Amino acid sequence: MSVPVVDDAARVFADPSAYADEARLHAALRHLRANAPVCWVDVEGYRPFWAITRHADIMAVERDNAVFTNSPRPVLTTAAGDAQQEAMGVRTLIHLDDPQHRKVRAIGADWFRPKAMRALKVRVDELAKSFVDQMQERGGECDFVSEVAVNFPLYVIMSLLGIPESDFPRMLTYTQELFGSDDEELQRGATLEERGMALFEMFTYFNEITASRRAHPTEDLASAIANAHIDGEPLSDIDTVSYYLIVATAGHDTTSATISGGLQALAENQDQLRRLQNHPELLPLATEEMIRWVTPVKEFMRTAQQDTEIRGVPIAAGDSLLLSYPSGNRDEEVFTDPFTFDVGRDPNKHVAFGYGVHFCLGAALARMEINSFYSELLPRLKSVELAGAPKHTATVFVGGLKHLPIRYTLSG
Repeated sequence: MSVPVVDDAARVFADPSAYADEARLHAALRHLRANAPVCWVDVEGYRPFWAITRHADIMAVERDNAVFTNSPRPVLTTAAGDAQQEAMGVRTLIHLDDPQHRKVRAIGADWFRPKAMRALKVRVDELAKSFVDQMQERGGECDFVSEVAVNFPLYVIMSLLGIPESDFPRMLTYTQELFGSDDEELQRGATLEERGMALFEMFTYFNEITASRRAHPTEDLASAIANAHIDGEPLSDIDTVSYYLIVATAGHDTTSATISGGLQALAENQDQLRRLQNHPELLPLATEEMIRWVTPVKEFMRTAQQDTEIRGVPIAAGDSLLLSYPSGNRDEEVFTDPFTFDVGRDPNKHVAFGYGVHFCLGAALARMEINSFYSELLPRLKSVELAGAPKHTATVFVGGLKHLPIRYTLSG
């Protein structure tokens, strides 16, 4: 029997502060790709797991969704967090496997297909212009994350759901508390129970939305979810609320992280900024590069359903695997100069949206929002520079910049 490879560098996966220190994180990931691409991680407070850091292995696991399932452990949380989520009965798309996953995914699929995106583009372009106009009104200096980037995608997804604008700030707070539960600035409280209240309150809110849309359906995504049926039966209350949860949180936080991280990359790589401004036809490629560069979703977990192996390493049935997307997106075997921000990178086979049956439902919307925002900003942007130190969210799941002080000049 072979002995699992254990490497202290892999402790970063269970250390939220590591994701707030990109130099430290990527040094560890680079080491693991080279020396322990399939590594056993056993850290106090977490159930043990295998860390998968090579692009090819991540793709292979994603592709084989019969052997490697999302259930019962779709994301990395502490052992206590696992128990809490199980007790609450959360069943979002990322918790489900086929055939149930395919049926539930279909409920919202039409709302995120290219045809629907084309219909939505006019509104997204209007919002992009509005937020760039607000940047101009701020007089040339702002915290780009808190004052611009978090709000633009929030407005898009909440409008799609049909949430009243007066509730947008509440939805933003819930999302930041959920994804920032390990971050001292963003978390609800110090204890697991306090942090769980954000999830509980979000469930309560969306239960009320469900009741309202079932009594009085409207032409929005919330109504489509509330009144959906699978195999002739309505969705259960927990499955309905879980659907809202994934759309309302991941539907904006990941995009705002990419827009913020993209602007930081352009500010720090002025040659790429000028190149993109001189060649706006590169924006679709630049959008993909921003997504690769930021990789807002840090990991998903899978569980082996049978004895198997990865890179010759035996994986036992029941073992958990962590798929490290930031590592896959810097894999030297796939990307030329992976630590270079290149707005013309082509091909760009990043795994930031996942792969296979669990490919991100909102990928087309995210791409459109990023493209719309920068289509508005770049022609008007005369200069941009950092006006302070960027700060990242401490997390082990979803996150990016939480502060990006910038100084800039814009034309009308």
